Amino acid sequence: MSVTNLNIKSDAAAKPTASIVTLSRAAPPSAGFRMPGFVKTLADNVLPPIITLAFLLVAWEFLCSSPTSSLPAPSRVLEESWALIVDPFYVGQGTDQGMFWHILASLQRVAVGYALAAIAGIAVGTLIGQSDLAMRGLDPIFQVLRTVPPLAWLPLSLAAFRDGNPSAIFVIFITAVWPVIINTAVGIRNIPQDYQNVAKVLRLNGYEYFTKIMLPAAAPYIFTGLRIGIGLSWLAIVAAEMLIGGVGIGFFIWDAWNSSLISDIIVALVYVGIVGFLLDRVIALIANAVTRGNVKA
Repeated sequence: MSVTNLNIKSDAAAKPTASIVTLSRAAPPSAGFRMPGFVKTLADNVLPPIITLAFLLVAWEFLCSSPTSSLPAPSRVLEESWALIVDPFYVGQGTDQGMFWHILASLQRVAVGYALAAIAGIAVGTLIGQSDLAMRGLDPIFQVLRTVPPLAWLPLSLAAFRDGNPSAIFVIFITAVWPVIINTAVGIRNIPQDYQNVAKVLRLNGYEYFTKIMLPAAAPYIFTGLRIGIGLSWLAIVAAEMLIGGVGIGFFIWDAWNSSLISDIIVALVYVGIVGFLLDRVIALIANAVTRGNVKA
């Protein structure tokens, strides 16, 4: 009788203990505050450049705030070029246009010259990459020509075309085509032998081999050349427009210099940098989409 009572008591005493253990296991531990993912990404990617830019602006303001300074401080730039900043779509007479129209004119020239450079560069690069004879015949010539500064071609193009607009487009073309050719040729030559063996087994014709094997395998190299080319194109057009005149961001900078409008030059340089960055991002995003992430944006 006593043994039975002891067993009953022990069982009864064990049940609350088991329930307490179960509850303690089921209860989640108290978690601290966690920053949402998009907020953390925003803080990691946006805050550092904002802080750096603020520091540079403060340093610039401090260094150029003296009345004897040859360069205007940021506050003075805003004061002197406020109309240029807030009204980029201004339409005047002749070359008296807002910043948007100058940039648009430059982008139109870049679009034509860069498109021609991309088409010619990929075609010639494919030829050099596939043919050892073409490599031996063309590569030394291209290595010499690509070292010629872009503006050195401008007098020759003006003599040939006798017009500023096609001359500027030619300068863009001759500047952007070399990295496209070189990177395309390197990409074609680095196609794995296994891919070529598969093409032979499947008996792909020339067109099928080009579209299904060659271009996908060399795409990362090609887009690397295209990204370099778009940056060089934007650099070349700004320099060329300083000499050919007309509407364009390069001409605007040179005209502002002749008029001693240093603040306008600084505003134009900010626009040039932003547009150049956006052009590079566009090509990088296209490359990332086409190569499915094989090219880092």
